[in-house]
Amino acid sequence: MIDLLIVLQWVGVLFGIIQVWYSKENRPINYLFGIISVLCNIYVLFESKLYAESLLNMYYLIMSIYGWWFWLFGKKNVQQKEINISYSSKIDYAIAIAITILSFSIFYFGLYHITDSDVPHWDAMVSAFAWAGMWLLARRKIENWIFLNISNAIAIPLLFYKGLPIYAGFTIFLFGMAIWGYFNWLKLMKESNIKDAKI
Repeated sequence: MIDLLIVLQWVGVLFGIIQVWYSKENRPINYLFGIISVLCNIYVLFESKLYAESLLNMYYLIMSIYGWWFWLFGKKNVQQKEINISYSSKIDYAIAIAITILSFSIFYFGLYHITDSDVPHWDAMVSAFAWAGMWLLARRKIENWIFLNISNAIAIPLLFYKGLPIYAGFTIFLFGMAIWGYFNWLKLMKESNIKDAKI
């Protein structure tokens, strides 16, 4: 008999790989593949009692829809077809840190007092950094890769511990792609700045 959780993990991972690849390449279509991946992940993570990560994926779903729209139609000048990659401002950093602290506090309280989670600290930490990272990604801020990789670094041992080696392996892949994505975005940002300066 086919194990639905295993199948959904593989589907989620496959579409997640495509999503991260397109994200690294700065392509808005990344969000379409991300949405499919997220829908699979929500079910698998909830069934594995990783409630904060399941809720995190619901947030990914909302931010994917918002990010797709913002990348295509957000604030832009006349010459731009899409919003450019940029560094975070002090306000962006303050919002990202506030998202991290607030979401960790809410998740930890909820996981510890309301659910049967046996890893409330770790589950809350993974989700908190990822919430901030996804917000920065949706705003096309290069620092998204840093926040997402802090989340990945915590998630890898957690997923092995929870008996989800497919997701743990995928998260190791994501960790490497986030490093690559950061440097690729740096290069794309410099190219875009040179191009804008010539206009």
